[in-house]
Amino acid sequence: MRSPIVIIGLGQLGAVFAHGFLRTGRPVMPVTRELSIRETAVEVPRPDLALVAVGEADLEAVLSELPDAWRDRIGLLQNEMLPPDWEKHDIVEPTVIAVWFEKKRTTAITEIVPSPVAGPRAHLVSEALAALGLRTRHVDDITDDLILKNLYILVANIAGLETGGTVGALWTEHNGLVSALSEEILQIQSALAGRQVDVAGMIEALGDTFLADPDHGTRGRSAPARLARALAHANRLGLGVPELRRIATDHTA
Repeated sequence: MRSPIVIIGLGQLGAVFAHGFLRTGRPVMPVTRELSIRETAVEVPRPDLALVAVGEADLEAVLSELPDAWRDRIGLLQNEMLPPDWEKHDIVEPTVIAVWFEKKRTTAITEIVPSPVAGPRAHLVSEALAALGLRTRHVDDITDDLILKNLYILVANIAGLETGGTVGALWTEHNGLVSALSEEILQIQSALAGRQVDVAGMIEALGDTFLADPDHGTRGRSAPARLARALAHANRLGLGVPELRRIATDHTA
C-alpha cells in the first residue's frame, strides 16, 4: 500500500487536493482542528507528502508545530507567502504551489491559469490536480510566481475596496490605480523576499492574469485584513506606500 498523503486543514482547498489524491489511488490522512499534528505523526511518521492547507493566518502556528520527520516532505499552498516564511522554521526545500484555481462552498472549481509548482514532491501535486482536470507547470524557483500571485490577490482585493466590480474592469477602467498599487505592493514583496523584482514585467503579467478570467470579482471578505497586513509590513520596513494608506483611510474603519 502506498504511503498516505497527510493534509493539514480540510477547508475548500484542502478538500480539492484530498479529492485529487484519492482519485490517483493514494490514501489520505486529514488533520483537522480536532486532531493533533503530533498524534497524527505517530500514526503516519513518513507520509509521501504533508500538505499544509490551512489559511495564511494559521500558517505560522502550524509550521511551528510540525514534527521533524515531516520537514523534508512538506507541501505549501498559501497566499501572501514567500520563502522566508518557511525558511525561518528550518524547512529547506518544501514542495510549493501557487494556486491559480478557486473553489467556494457553493460553486465548482474555477481555473484561471495553470498553477506553477516546485519542489521534490511536485509530481505528486501535479498528478492529483491532473486527476481533477486542473493544469500545473513545473518551475525550479517559484519565488517570482508567489510574488505574482500575491500581487494579484492584494491588488484585486485592495483596489476592490474602492472600485468593486471585476478584475477585467479594474484593469481596463482603473489602470492608474492598478499601477500605483502594484508598484507599492511590489516594493513590499521585494523587501520581504530579499530580491529585486521586475516591476514592469510583473504588472504586465498581472494584466494578462486579470484578462484570463476577467469576470472574477475583486473585493473579498479578506480584503480589509489583507490591506492591514500590507500596511503592517510597510510600517515595519519603513516604506511610504501612500496609495495603500489613502485606501485604508477612505475605505476601512
